Amino acid sequence: MKAAVFYGPNQPLKVEEVPMPVIGTGEVLVKVAACGLCHTDIGYIDHGTPTFKKPPLILGHEISGTVFEVAPDVTTFKVGDHVLLPAVMACGECGPCRQGRGNTCEKMKMFGNDVDGGYAEYVKAPANNLFHLPDEIPLIEAAIIADAITTPFHAVKNRSGVKPGDTLLVFGCGGVGLNLVQLANAAGASVYAVDIMQFKLDKAKDLGAVGIFNPKDYPDDKAFVKAVKKATVGAGVDIAMECIGNPKTLETAFNLVRNGGRLVIVGYPPSPMSLNASKVMYREMEVVGSLGCSLQDYPKAIELVRNGKIQLVPMVTKRFTLDQINEGLDFLRSGEGIRSVVCP
Repeated sequence: MKAAVFYGPNQPLKVEEVPMPVIGTGEVLVKVAACGLCHTDIGYIDHGTPTFKKPPLILGHEISGTVFEVAPDVTTFKVGDHVLLPAVMACGECGPCRQGRGNTCEKMKMFGNDVDGGYAEYVKAPANNLFHLPDEIPLIEAAIIADAITTPFHAVKNRSGVKPGDTLLVFGCGGVGLNLVQLANAAGASVYAVDIMQFKLDKAKDLGAVGIFNPKDYPDDKAFVKAVKKATVGAGVDIAMECIGNPKTLETAFNLVRNGGRLVIVGYPPSPMSLNASKVMYREMEVVGSLGCSLQDYPKAIELVRNGKIQLVPMVTKRFTLDQINEGLDFLRSGEGIRSVVCP
């Protein structure tokens, strides 16, 4: 089969012929329809973030496709079924899994990190980690549900503590951030959005943001913070959610949370942030991490897409073939799109 192979940092992916995956007991072989292009992969390629499986490795963790082959013992799926693969697979047996927190599984396996992922024509997966996709959901665009929708779903539903009427600030309006806007809006929050690209802020407003802020419109960070606080009745927001993974924006987001409020870290910061621990104590603030999404919540996120409560198709702004994957990664680096997918 054809795949885009990662051989190490600071070099393009190499599109080449590799052996087809061979399925074993309890596994399914999926013909990939689409795989989302994600900044996580840019971390491996541009910044040297290590993968658990040493290269060569096939990246890609937002995968939708069609069942191509099933192991003899698999009865829950059949050839031709439309399926979604979770970004992270859980063992179902460890302590976190038994507590319903499979997203922090002690034995988790991530596509495109621990095992070969979806920048390929075929990928294999355990049947007990797959999800059926309703016919109403377009198969290509469905790929981004696996991360760009389920990750913010978990962040809003399980980690933010959001209540109707809360003020919530989203830093970064890419695929994950815009879906945070959608989901927080659906949860009844008054959502404000921050980004440095105006078209993304305009999209955030279309998706329900009551206020938008571009830091470039202000002379310095102090003026920006003052403007946001003024818009949120002077005290700051109840919840700030940072999905960029930038230490500077994490610190700014923290400074925009009111007394007793909460900062939710959704983006992956490659380097440490500075945190004023005395403020956390004295102002009774909370700093919370949010990682991926537990498997039991995937059907709920899929249902929100199926019934139209979460917009899906407008989130996918560009498609690339597998041969164009490095062009697609460059487009991702440019920040010009919302979410793009590779279609092998």
